[in-house]
Amino acid sequence: MTNTIGFPGLGLEFTINRVAFTLFGREVYWYGLIIVLGLVLGTLIGVKNAKKIGLSADTVYDYLLYAIPACVIGARIYYVATSWSDYKDNPVSVFYVWEGGIAIYGAVIAAILTLLIFCKVKKIAPYDMLDSCCIGLILGQAIGRWGNFVNCEAYGTVTTLPWRMSIEEAGRILEVHPTFLYESLWNFVGFSLLLFLFYRNRTFPGKVFWTYLLWYGAGRFFIEGLRTDSLYVGNFRISQIVAVLSVIVSVVMLVRLNKRKETQS
Repeated sequence: MTNTIGFPGLGLEFTINRVAFTLFGREVYWYGLIIVLGLVLGTLIGVKNAKKIGLSADTVYDYLLYAIPACVIGARIYYVATSWSDYKDNPVSVFYVWEGGIAIYGAVIAAILTLLIFCKVKKIAPYDMLDSCCIGLILGQAIGRWGNFVNCEAYGTVTTLPWRMSIEEAGRILEVHPTFLYESLWNFVGFSLLLFLFYRNRTFPGKVFWTYLLWYGAGRFFIEGLRTDSLYVGNFRISQIVAVLSVIVSVVMLVRLNKRKETQS
């Protein structure tokens, strides 16, 4: 349960136990605690943003009651659908979520679909909720990537860059790209950008949400190209395909919504 992770170019080394503590005889992992931290902080940001545009905190909390389980299911479905060969011989293992195997894009897709349905039922403008909540989402993603650091996963190819990360794999020491760190930093920058847009430059509804998809998709495309654990369809990395589509659709929608706003003004 212990991983030794170093940054030899920076003179740093960490020995990390994946188990944070034991509660009532059950092990509680750092990964789960980090995800919960991201969820809590992301929720607080979402509530604050929602209040600014006239939505109540209860609206955000009510949405999360549906979104959280939907995200878990969506993340699992996405992973299983793209790794079916690992489950086809024992289909029941699809439900063994505690053994690992989730994908963030599945969670994001589920969160968006759940929000659209929630807004339709509650008669809320979807872009108000999307703009408010996506900022908390990208913050949660930035924090959540540190769970990959603790688990010594989601790393990249071998490199000699000064900030390379050293890990042990199959009895060998590898020095690799810390892609978890790249994505975390990219998302923290995106979080700052989205906050600025929301509070200072939200010139039309949907601007923050589509900028989120554009920003995250652009970063994920390049970072995914460095990873060694990508999910594939044929010779193509699935997350890169989704990232490219996200960027294209986001650019189209930002241009379209901006033109509509100029026409109406």
